[in-house]
Amino acid sequence: MNMMNVLLIEDNPDNALLENNLKKRGFKVLKTRHNAMFLTLIKEIKPDVVIFNLETPSEKILTDLHSLNHQWALPVIMFARDDNIDTINQAIKAEVSAFIVEGDENNRINSIIKVASASFRHQQLLKNELEEVRAKLENRKQVDQAKAILIKTQNFTEDQAYHKLRKLAMDRNITLSEMAKNVIAMAELLK
Repeated sequence: MNMMNVLLIEDNPDNALLENNLKKRGFKVLKTRHNAMFLTLIKEIKPDVVIFNLETPSEKILTDLHSLNHQWALPVIMFARDDNIDTINQAIKAEVSAFIVEGDENNRINSIIKVASASFRHQQLLKNELEEVRAKLENRKQVDQAKAILIKTQNFTEDQAYHKLRKLAMDRNITLSEMAKNVIAMAELLK
């Protein structure tokens, strides 16, 4: 049993084909129509994956997906009958994990969910790595700026400035970047 929680958003609430197929494969399904409470519902039920089964995604759905990815970031699968390239591009920009055109693809739903979830996890990993690299770069810039301040005000060499920053950080039991921020802040105060 998969026991993944799936939020299924369908245009036609009478269509039970995809819902029944998901349940048959062991997914726990909550089916609804898209409405103004979409983001609140996501927050309350915390699904593992969101699946849309639509004729075409509305502008409101795409806007909600942008918000969703910034607030709770979930794998999103969208089945649509609209194969217009603009619609597909808008869905991709809304960070849809999988966009499947023409029908429910009921025989492949397990694989589609697994691929979308794996793709989503990979994208999240890349985003996290990018944020780490940005943070390291920002810290490095601050250390360089603090060294430049020490070089200018204390007539240190670059190596001496680095070792002084490092010693100050160790003496205060703080990170090198925190010490650099302190040096920069102090220099700003003394201007």
